[in-house]
Amino acid sequence: MLAKLILKISLVSLAFCMLGCSDKQKTDTNAVVSLFDGKSLAGWEGDLNWFRVEDGSIVGGSLEKDIPHNMFLCTTKEYGNFELKIEAKLVGPGDNSGIQFRSRRVPGTTEVSGYQADMGGPIGDFGVVWGSLYDEARRNKMLVTANQEEIKKAYRTNDWNEMVLKCKDNHIQVWVNGYQSVDYTEDDDSIAKKGIIGFQIHAGAPTEVWLRNITLTEL
Repeated sequence: MLAKLILKISLVSLAFCMLGCSDKQKTDTNAVVSLFDGKSLAGWEGDLNWFRVEDGSIVGGSLEKDIPHNMFLCTTKEYGNFELKIEAKLVGPGDNSGIQFRSRRVPGTTEVSGYQADMGGPIGDFGVVWGSLYDEARRNKMLVTANQEEIKKAYRTNDWNEMVLKCKDNHIQVWVNGYQSVDYTEDDDSIAKKGIIGFQIHAGAPTEVWLRNITLTEL
């Protein structure tokens, strides 16, 4: 009788332990992680002639000289399903940058290929591209152009803007200062659903992109 009681208690304890471990794994998976420590570029790689840390921010580009070609600072780790939050601002006449995700380096070049949450504008026929979704160095086209009337209300010129990117399987969403500018479903199954995250400074006139409070939650 005593042996049966001990066995029942052991099984109950094991069940609670397994449940607790499962909850912990779920919590760890959904934990908010900082991708930038505010002091260094640990966890990132790129040309440090064009990217630096200043005043608790990542700064890409230059206000003193033209940007010779597209430059990117990228994570050393890949991510698939996630929610990414970033505060970003653009200063300077070039006014063109973007956040790469589910992307990869293009060997032998400075380019990065993949999805880009665009920042900048007005840029030619695209208008203001803040919050638009571009396919950089792959299909080379705008997948979603932000509604011009709404994005002009949402983004702040030469000031900080909160960008939120959410990727879940083939579903991609983008917000700028709370305004949802992209709700896109990828219908090409050959497109990668995992890759690096990167910050672009676009070739052209002097420009700096500033980025801070960079956090990611894996989904």
